[in-house]
Amino acid sequence: MTDSVEAPEPRGEGGAGRRGRRAKRGPLGKLALFYRQVVAELRKVVWPTRKQLATYATAVIVFVVVVICILTVLDWGFSRVIEYVFG
Repeated sequence: MTDSVEAPEPRGEGGAGRRGRRAKRGPLGKLALFYRQVVAELRKVVWPTRKQLATYATAVIVFVVVVICILTVLDWGFSRVIEYVFG
């Protein structure tokens, strides 16, 4: 654990005033606020490098191919069992 000192939350009219203004915003104001918040969050994202992206994409493709092969074998096996039983 780290010993960090957090700033106290603002109290009094400052906090209530902001909440009051936010509540009075119209639909376009709320949409603009949402957009600004989305952009701010996207700026915090640590984007992968080209090499990492290629590695992750390759891993996903290999995994999908393996799962496809497993499901193909299971489907083929179950179809043979169904043909034998109901034949």
